[in-house]
Amino acid sequence: MRVFVAGGTGALGSQLIPLLVEAGHSVGALSRSAEKAAVAEAMGAEPIIAAALDRTALMQAVRASRPDVIVHQLTALAGAGNFRKLDEEFELTNRFRTTVTDTLLAAARDVGAHRFIAQSFCGWPFAREGGRIKTEDDPLDKNPPRSFRKTLAAIQYLEDTATKTRDTEALVLRYGLFYGPRTGIAVDGSSVAMIRKRRLPIVGGGGGVWSFIHIRDAASATVAAVTMGSPGIYNIVDDEPAPVATWLPALAEAVGAPPPRRVPAWVGRIALGAGGLAVMTENRGGSNAKAKRELGWRPRYATWRHGFAAGLG
Repeated sequence: MRVFVAGGTGALGSQLIPLLVEAGHSVGALSRSAEKAAVAEAMGAEPIIAAALDRTALMQAVRASRPDVIVHQLTALAGAGNFRKLDEEFELTNRFRTTVTDTLLAAARDVGAHRFIAQSFCGWPFAREGGRIKTEDDPLDKNPPRSFRKTLAAIQYLEDTATKTRDTEALVLRYGLFYGPRTGIAVDGSSVAMIRKRRLPIVGGGGGVWSFIHIRDAASATVAAVTMGSPGIYNIVDDEPAPVATWLPALAEAVGAPPPRRVPAWVGRIALGAGGLAVMTENRGGSNAKAKRELGWRPRYATWRHGFAAGLG
């Protein structure tokens, strides 16, 4: 099949395009510059240069590609991680999740693409109540921390808009927190650098539950979604959601860092803001049962324990 990938040269796209090509798909990759186009071409894709936020140019790019499937992986997450300023740091990503989603869905209708796949997130958007592990049917947070509100609104917009479309089969993939090459949790990643400096503490009891996914496993799930699964939302996470008090010391050990500091909740609130305190103490993880069942997918790293030890390089 012909697959159009928007966001093909980022951390996930650089894993996704080679897997799509290996699976026998013809890939067109949206590129914002000649430099990025060369990267996409080297991975086996046909580069198509256009600015994602230019609606006319993006529509023309999709028409030129004539895809059967559109994969929307556009984000701008490099350097993000300040919980106090999350909405500020995600401003461009939020535009990708709203304005660009609208454009790509319109383009899908225009060219008759039969499937649309979009990136969402599994973790802090869930309501911080009830069980610690959530499915796709569980509600999102109705009262998120103030600095998270615009970002959650953009996530909800993407999910609602995609899943309500009747013109194409739309699948929304809620990825867990990425780790592996070119992510913040990599040998040379920004989060690992903080851990080595003991700047990422366990706050309170460290009871916030996080779900992880290796970047290549996220890509393999996306390839599966090109041909498998009914329209809807899927949690793309590993088999072991875990509290901060469990995974953070293990990650520190895996990268040869000293054990993380422990600070009381009130100190964490001062240092990380209300949003940071929430994700460290109240976060919910996700179940991958639906993705396994309907996409026929299994993560190579079934647990972050193995991935942290062997998959960060």
